[in-house]
Amino acid sequence: MRVLVAEDEEILAELVATGLRRAGFAVDTVYSGDAALAYLGLHDYDVVVLDRDLPRVHGDDVARRLVAAGSRTRILMLTAAGSMEDRVAGLDLGADDYMGKPFEFPELVSRVRALRRRSARPVPPQLERYGIRLDTVRRTACREGRELDLSPKEFSVLQLLLEADGGTVSAEELLERAWDANADPFTGAVRVCMSKLRGKLGEPALIRTVQGVGYAL
Repeated sequence: MRVLVAEDEEILAELVATGLRRAGFAVDTVYSGDAALAYLGLHDYDVVVLDRDLPRVHGDDVARRLVAAGSRTRILMLTAAGSMEDRVAGLDLGADDYMGKPFEFPELVSRVRALRRRSARPVPPQLERYGIRLDTVRRTACREGRELDLSPKEFSVLQLLLEADGGTVSAEELLERAWDANADPFTGAVRVCMSKLRGKLGEPALIRTVQGVGYAL
């Protein structure tokens, strides 16, 4: 759900980030290796899309440090060096996948989703609880057979609540998992999203607020 794009070509980085957000991911972008390491140390990312030729700290060194630290973040190397030898070298460094530039964007999205499924928090293709059916691949949702027209953010929040299986999810965890690093924790973004989601789910109400703790289904 949460992706870091580390790419020194800022226009390309933002294009990749925009496309991944439209596919339902929370995405942060950085343009250097040292910034990538800083963000990876602060946030729990499912996948990092990592350019090898990053300034200040090379992408290879970023990969090495992630592997050495035992990070569960999956690494997708995205680079202009696309020969077989380059792919082998990148995978030997600890990358989970490797794509050369130029690339087809639907394939990139598909590979990021595949890596997310291999993370330490596996997500089944479908979540079905409390009369809600969520297809995490097609990103569709319905309640008692009624299709739900959810925004990408609402879908992500509902998925997190379903994954908790009745447990409480704090507003802080929702911000961490479904929003990017630019989200202001004092804007009430989670509360507003939750209000809209409740309206779309309809009656009887499914989401309850646990005062001082968070939200639960």
